[in-house]
Amino acid sequence: MKTCCAAFLLFVLPIVAHGQNRKQPELFEVPEIRSSWDDLTEGIQTTEDWQKRRAVLKQRYLDLIRDQHKPEKPPLDLKVHEDVVVDGAYRRKLISYAVESDERAHAYLGIPLDVEMPAPAIVALHGTYKYGKKRVAGLIDNPDKAYLDHLCRRGYVVIAPEHFVSGHRIPPEGPYQTADFYKKHPNWTAVGKFTYEHSIAIDVLQTLDEVDGDRIGALGHSLGGHGTFFLAAYDERVRASACNCGASFFRHNPRVEGWSRNHWYVYFKPIREGLLKKEMPPIDFHEIIALIAPRAFLDLSGLNDGHRPTQHQRLLMLMKVMEVYELQDAADNFGFYVHGRGHSVAHESRQLIYGFMDSHLKPPEVTKTKLVEAAE
Repeated sequence: MKTCCAAFLLFVLPIVAHGQNRKQPELFEVPEIRSSWDDLTEGIQTTEDWQKRRAVLKQRYLDLIRDQHKPEKPPLDLKVHEDVVVDGAYRRKLISYAVESDERAHAYLGIPLDVEMPAPAIVALHGTYKYGKKRVAGLIDNPDKAYLDHLCRRGYVVIAPEHFVSGHRIPPEGPYQTADFYKKHPNWTAVGKFTYEHSIAIDVLQTLDEVDGDRIGALGHSLGGHGTFFLAAYDERVRASACNCGASFFRHNPRVEGWSRNHWYVYFKPIREGLLKKEMPPIDFHEIIALIAPRAFLDLSGLNDGHRPTQHQRLLMLMKVMEVYELQDAADNFGFYVHGRGHSVAHESRQLIYGFMDSHLKPPEVTKTKLVEAAE
């Protein structure tokens, strides 16, 4: 092995030393990485091919969440319950709005005081926490997850909606219990419900004079993380989205039954019988994420977050999603960051998420660098 390496160095170094630009010969063949995620682009050669497949996948996604069983959307009937100014930087309002004829969602809405109208806006989704929207507002628990506070200080209008089994709507059985939901909507899904409601949060943003309706983003951690790509795949008004530690997927997941468990929080109740027979749904998460393309999407995950072999598959999955972005000449709209910090939103993750939003939702001059002026 040492002799081989020495020969390789002797071959390459003269080329580098003389600064020659001629193409170096390929010494080794790089094998193509093959995985089960390749079904995403199998047989796809052109953008027209992809658009046809995308239409099929979009319908499969809507079928998965049972979108056809959502209720008729009521008038918003927006109400303000609290209005405070935070540190002289932004106004934070506790608002509510109708999401069903007999049901209202609550959210925190943050508007910078010096906002340059119309401004970009963000839907900030919380994780599995009893008072999730309060945490996003920075009022309780972990300040790493206070996205509303962080982003309002960066010039964004932010809405932080509550999950439908938390906050003001905690069921009698406790937070994140979905039994009552499925009694009311036996043919719908919890994912369909929260995705539909988060889409209504975009409706709220688009009623505001301060918001540029063409520059809306979404982000979240954990439950809010996969809620983000469910929303972005569902609602094309989301121009940029970032999923942080957004759970696993169906395939290569020994705990796949958790997506349709028979207790507590049940994501997709209708698929339980099939999963117990080891029958996978006709769509998986790489195909749902690919529905976002060519709009901007960033995925952040920990290799040591949960079942490690499953999380390692995430890299292969994301590399295949990249091909869909490349096919649409939108590679610079896609990215992923993988770390070893487990289930967290650490400093560097937050900076990547916020910078990604800046790059895709703010004017180019905001993120443009410049040379230092010469001293006189």
